Amino acid sequence: MTTRLLLLADTHVPRRARRLPDAVLRAVDDADVVIHAGDWVDVATLDLLESRAAVLHGVYGNNDGSELRARLPEVARLTVESVDIAVVHETGPATRREQRMDAAFPRTDLLVFGHSHIPWDTVAPSGMRLLNPGSPTDRRRQPVCTMMTVTIDGRDVVAALEPVV
Repeated sequence: MTTRLLLLADTHVPRRARRLPDAVLRAVDDADVVIHAGDWVDVATLDLLESRAAVLHGVYGNNDGSELRARLPEVARLTVESVDIAVVHETGPATRREQRMDAAFPRTDLLVFGHSHIPWDTVAPSGMRLLNPGSPTDRRRQPVCTMMTVTIDGRDVVAALEPVV
């Protein structure tokens, strides 16, 4: 079996964009599981993704208010096929991130995070994969806005950074 995931973070609607780009909505429709790593900013974006995604998992971020915090956890955990996944918004500075996240998320195969708006794909000493999809609406210092697609087949995880145009 193969499962298609879409990873999003830092959508910041309506502060950075009036709405989610059409490319993101098409990717939501194509995914088996959508994961959002926080900083939604508005409840309408959560409602929209809940209505469109086959399965949605998300966490709140530092820019999310009380309404979003009431509906979303700080940390989400799920298993897709044989892969144990954790989702969190913030992981702190890039320096020694992999070692800190190994300690914070033992027995995790894949950690999805956001906050920096900077795409990230590394492997911690334990073998845990760390993925940050960047932002589909606020590229900051990146050349383009991004999201990430992930294919899981058993224990195999293949990730691809996708430009949002």
